[in-house]
Amino acid sequence: MDTQKTVLILIDGMRSDAIAQCGEPWAQKLIADSASCLEARTVMPSVTLPCHMSLFYSVDVERHGVTTNFFSPMVRPLDGLIECLSKEGKKSAFFYTWEHLRDLTRPGGLAYSLLINMFENPDPDDQVTDAAIAYIQKIRPDFVFLYLGDTDEAGHDFGWMGEKYLDTVANAWRCVRRVRETIPEEYNIIVTADHGGHDRTHGTDLPEDMTIPVICNGPAFPTGTVLKQASIKDIAPTIARLAGVTAPKTWEGHPLLE
Repeated sequence: MDTQKTVLILIDGMRSDAIAQCGEPWAQKLIADSASCLEARTVMPSVTLPCHMSLFYSVDVERHGVTTNFFSPMVRPLDGLIECLSKEGKKSAFFYTWEHLRDLTRPGGLAYSLLINMFENPDPDDQVTDAAIAYIQKIRPDFVFLYLGDTDEAGHDFGWMGEKYLDTVANAWRCVRRVRETIPEEYNIIVTADHGGHDRTHGTDLPEDMTIPVICNGPAFPTGTVLKQASIKDIAPTIARLAGVTAPKTWEGHPLLE
């Protein structure tokens, strides 16, 4: 496979069943045009930073050792997605709204990063999306991570699957649409979540917390394909495969590609 570029968009706390209920029909259109699994699994505990660590390092929580939203260095360090891309000369960028995600990479791995703090800025998801689009259009990096955090905040403040929560899911999908429709068509886009939620919380092994969507759209993925199973740990191997980078043997996930 020729090397390809990817944008990973993670909508924090987005349940799979919220996609159909949020009132944005374009989301269903994207799924129909993609390879997708709406019953993918995250890791336990289903908490933001542990889930992100498992996404970027493709291992279970027991291996990377981050069990809460406070980072602790690995006792036995291993390379994550950004380190693998950087070693092969690939250019990566992060755009995010929650500062704890700075610990997902080691110093020197990113070509660019931008934090728009969700607690200090109005409409952070829209702002960070606009910044990511502008950067992609100008620089055309190999990999971009775009994190949208408003959905999780709405879940904690107002409850998962309530009106306020679904409104933020809808806005997140409007952000996804802007990315898909304004960046070069050569880019693949993967849309996912770190965890779901129930009531006003998450972190348990309930299906509402553990089930996430993984939607893969772009030239590398056949349209209308339902992936039989997927894990959050499969995302880094998929992006590495697209970039033509060899995944470490320590990774536990598998590429969601033929």
